[in-house]
Amino acid sequence: MRIIIPMAGRGSRLRPHTLTTPKPLVPIAGKPIVHRLAEDIVALYNGPVEEIAFIIGDFGKEVETQLVAIAEKLGAKGTIYHQEEALGTAHAIYQARESMEGELIIAFADTLFRADFSLDREKDGAIWVNQVEDPRPYGVVTLDEAGIIQEFVEKPETFVSDLAIIGIYYIKSGEGLVDEIQYLLDNDIREKGEYQLTNALENLKAKGKKFVTGEVKEWMDCGNKKNVLDTTKRILEFAQEAGQDLVDSGVETENAVVIQPCFIGEGVKLTNSVIGPFVSIGANSVIEGAVISNSAIGSSTTVKNAVLNRAMVGSNASVDYDAAGLDIGDYCRV
Repeated sequence: MRIIIPMAGRGSRLRPHTLTTPKPLVPIAGKPIVHRLAEDIVALYNGPVEEIAFIIGDFGKEVETQLVAIAEKLGAKGTIYHQEEALGTAHAIYQARESMEGELIIAFADTLFRADFSLDREKDGAIWVNQVEDPRPYGVVTLDEAGIIQEFVEKPETFVSDLAIIGIYYIKSGEGLVDEIQYLLDNDIREKGEYQLTNALENLKAKGKKFVTGEVKEWMDCGNKKNVLDTTKRILEFAQEAGQDLVDSGVETENAVVIQPCFIGEGVKLTNSVIGPFVSIGANSVIEGAVISNSAIGSSTTVKNAVLNRAMVGSNASVDYDAAGLDIGDYCRV
């Protein structure tokens, strides 16, 4: 099995945080989104993963090294591919064509999930979906009476289905998918101006391939500040349910209270503060005279004399101001 993770998007909905950090590397309770995604897939698949291929933009060598290390920690080879221009989901995946051999799991790195990952290898693929109230922003699928996917529809303007594709796919033959994407590119077949993965899957279906849906127990989007904070809360709740303590043993406290669940990284100093619940604080940050809840604070950041709720503060930042709901990026000062 190989895992393909496209992650070249600009992350404009999560600015200012993505001005300095690619969205898939934004931390959720101490780990980058893409690290949690890859970790979850490997754990749920429960089988050998040969390679994890990351498709990125111009993120720099430091990010590439970090991504390879993530794959190696999970026992797989890490490979880097580049998408120079944003031309759609199919175009992004095509950049990793040299790694698309045999069985694949394709996972777009802007969402986390809890899902049933048992695979029916009699089928040609599986697409994990979630029922949504407004399907217009998503690709959706329709099903026949036997639960086989009948149609893939990209961002429907009129209602055809409320089963939204969450961005996780199992493909039995990577080579077959490459051929269909190549056909789209060679014939310049675009939808809404881009080469869409759903069009390649539709072509495979037209040739007799059968796809089913996978069950999603929980879908956690990480596309904007609200969703990042909501997802952080759920990840902390999962850790608490599993009996995991995510507060580093070396955290220094003086007249400080931590209300669980929280993630607090190594080297953090807490003084005259109340932290939690549902707070993530990156390594080497300093919190003094603050009350913080439902918030995410980056690494090497200082927060003083503040009451923060639903706040997102970047790394290497400084806050000395009472501002609930604050949203500032890396290296900012308030």
